[in-house]
Order: sequence, then structure tokens, then C-alpha cells
Amino acid sequence: MTVYIVDIEAVDTRYTAQWKKHLPQQLRYALGGDFQQHVDVRVISGGDVPQTTDPGAFLNFAGTNSYKSQQMQEIAYLFSLGSIKNGDYFLYTDAWNPTVLQLKYMADLLGIKINIGGMWHAGSYDPADFLGRLVGDAKWVRTAERSMFETYDHNYFATQFHIDMFNRNLLKAEEWQVDRNLLNKKVIRTGWPMEYMEPILEPYKDMEKHNLILFPHRIAPEKQINIFRDLAEILPFKCIVCQDSELTKDEYHELLGTAKMVFSANLQETLGISCYEGAIVNTIPLVPDRLSYSEMYNEIYKYPSDWTRSFEHYTIHKKELVSVITDIMHNYPVYLDSLPDLTDELLQFFHGEKLYNTIISSV
Repeated sequence: MTVYIVDIEAVDTRYTAQWKKHLPQQLRYALGGDFQQHVDVRVISGGDVPQTTDPGAFLNFAGTNSYKSQQMQEIAYLFSLGSIKNGDYFLYTDAWNPTVLQLKYMADLLGIKINIGGMWHAGSYDPADFLGRLVGDAKWVRTAERSMFETYDHNYFATQFHIDMFNRNLLKAEEWQVDRNLLNKKVIRTGWPMEYMEPILEPYKDMEKHNLILFPHRIAPEKQINIFRDLAEILPFKCIVCQDSELTKDEYHELLGTAKMVFSANLQETLGISCYEGAIVNTIPLVPDRLSYSEMYNEIYKYPSDWTRSFEHYTIHKKELVSVITDIMHNYPVYLDSLPDLTDELLQFFHGEKLYNTIISSV
């Protein structure tokens, strides 16, 4: 039997490049022992992609479709060779991939019983996502997302917040009410397979700290960079927007290791990798009490959501936010004491054990 990883295109400055390297290794390790002798792990790639993403976006809108089209060609070729067998598992590391429909088409018409899993990151059902903002609830996109959901045997989500939003905005639409039993079977909350992060970041953990605050997010409307830039004008600390410079991953990690805080005012977040990266290297995350942050972070590291619900709300609560930031920066050792407990709690969101076990039980 074979587990096929239909991966997301690797951009060197994103975690996607790390996934391309580490996920196959981690999955092979999870399939260890005698079981590994009977299961192969193969990656279905789409070749090279543009390393420059569209402004504010996670990927290149044209490049991602070229990548997925190349993946589809390889999948179809494997079917034509007779390589796809009963019991094989296809793991899509980005569930928003229309090729899963073509995969299901071929498998069903050829009578091959495969299992398919997809890892959801975002979509039109999230009003703050690019699709949500630019396309909204257009029939074509909502129907496409619902079809992809139905095609996957296992729909993976990293947080309960994401599951609830998906259910509320897509599955509970008037034209298709999904029963609870089906939802429980098809929807799985699992940590993302990022066990590699701690050992990679370990060398940056004990770097000398400076009075530095980082904005580690994309420069996009839903990240509210205007709030951070305004804070930078009034705070007595150095403030850096990481994407203002073309940092390599190593340069970013070095910068992260010397900062005392990473700041978020995000209006979209279904997980939040950069804040976890900060916590690993003893950089204090400060996040709003909303989105995925609410279930992931304890009160020490959250501020009231209303303070940055919009730039207008921020102007009302600016003094309060500045006071909290200043307190953390001046009393960094106090906040640092609780950080190991936080990283221990966050590990459940950044470990793929449940994902691996689901695959193992299927093959």
C-alpha cells in the first residue's frame, strides 16, 4: 500500500518548504516498525513555483494553479500505469485543491477503493480570507468547497475555532444541512505535523534579547499592519515588520530569537504559526482574544479583542494596549517564567499524531 502526499507548493520563506522536507520523514517514522515494510510514502509534487507571492497573499494565484495542474497530470499517469491500488491513501496538505475531484472521478470509475484526507487552511467560508473578501459567498466557490469537503474521507482542521467557522459558514448553509453523525465522521481536529519546529528553533532559544517587537505576519488587510505601524511611532522600543525585508528563513529565526515580543492584531487566524515559533525561542506572544488564539493561549498572553477589532477601536483603546505592551517589555523575565507551560500546551496544535493515526487506521 502507498500513502501519497499531494503537497502544497513550497515557498522558501513559508512553512510549506519545511513541510516538503519534513512531512514525508515524519509520516514514514509514524508508520515505523513492521508496518513500514508494507507501506510506502510518496510525494506528488507540481514542480517549481514562483517564490514571489501575490501581494498580501500566502501564495501565487497563477503559480498555485500551475502547480496543481502538474500534480493532476502525475496522478492521472499513475492511474494509467495501474499503480494506484485498493487501500492507498491520498493526503492533500492543502484541502483547497480541485484536483481531488478528478482523483475521486478516476478512482470511482475504475473501481479502486482509496481513502483521501485533506488539511483545511482557509477558504471563502472565512470572510477575512482572500477568497472570502474578494469572492465571498458566490455560488461557484461555496459549491466547490462543499464538493471538496464531501470528497475527502477525512477533513483535517488544526483548531476547534476553524471547525466551528467551517460548519457555521459552509456546512450549515440553507441548501445543505449536514447531520451531526456525518460531521463527526468526516471532520477531525488534529495538530499540524510540525514536530520539526522545536529542534530547528532550539539554537535560537538562548540568544541575547533586545527591546525589540516583531510583526511576523503577512502584509495583508486581515493582519492589520496599520495598527502595528502606529504603535511603532509611539512605543519606546524598536519595532520591525519582518516582511519589510526579504529575510531568509534563517535570518528570520535569528531576528525572532533576539526579540522580546511578537505582536498580533489579526482578523484572520485559524492556527497562528509565527506566535508559536516566538514562544519556542522565548519571545513573548501578545495576541487578541479572538479567532484560534482564544482556545490556544491563556490570559497572560491575550488582550481584549475589542482593543483591535478595527483601527477605529484601536484608537479608542490605544493607551490600554500600549500599557500592556510596555509592562511585558519591562517585565520580560516575569512573563518568561510562564512560557514553558504555554509551549507545552501549544504542542497539541503542532503535532501530527492524530493525523498519522487516522492514516494508519485507514491503510
